[in-house]
Amino acid sequence: MTHEQLAEKCGANKSYISRIENDASDIRLSTLMKIIQKGLGGHLKLTVQI
Repeated sequence: MTHEQLAEKCGANKSYISRIENDASDIRLSTLMKIIQKGLGGHLKLTVQI
């Protein structure tokens, strides 16, 4: 999947997707969830252990 295709699916900007992939931009949890759910069709599961 190209950056452009992923950006279209999750409603993000193509350059933002590229910056995230290249670790040049921080990502909000809500944006990560949107990319995983809408863009990739997956689910995000987080576990915190203290």
